[in-house]
Amino acid sequence: MSEKLYLDDLYVGQKFVSEGYPLDEAQIIAFAQQFDPQVFHLDPEAAKNTFFQGLAASGWHTAAISMRLVTQSIPLADGVIGGGMEELAWPQPTRPGDVLQVESEIVEIIPSQSKPNRALVRVLAHTKNERGEVLQRFRPKMVCFKRPA
Repeated sequence: MSEKLYLDDLYVGQKFVSEGYPLDEAQIIAFAQQFDPQVFHLDPEAAKNTFFQGLAASGWHTAAISMRLVTQSIPLADGVIGGGMEELAWPQPTRPGDVLQVESEIVEIIPSQSKPNRALVRVLAHTKNERGEVLQRFRPKMVCFKRPA
């Protein structure tokens, strides 16, 4: 979808699906070295003896990739502007070789009481792998603007 969307174009029940994003071991380790240096994100062999029983991507890495996929699949004219996060959960680990895809649905549009040109748009999104397993569930609120007059 290349057309930029405004608040006027959005409706409850509207769905968006991103393209796939392949994740490999090198990406997982590089992210962890910089932002989440824990053994189960850094060392495939040592990770076998942890809670995850193998190398797992940081949840924050999954969240960052998910953000990229959301911005690509929901082409808001003024950008995806965060207005808060109601839920962020990782029901199972993201692994090397997973191909991530985000499925999003608009669940509520809350018009601003003080600024009539905008609203908060509540979204339910799932990051899934190529097998359809949910790796991340999140409920962002996005600030969206009406089309300029």
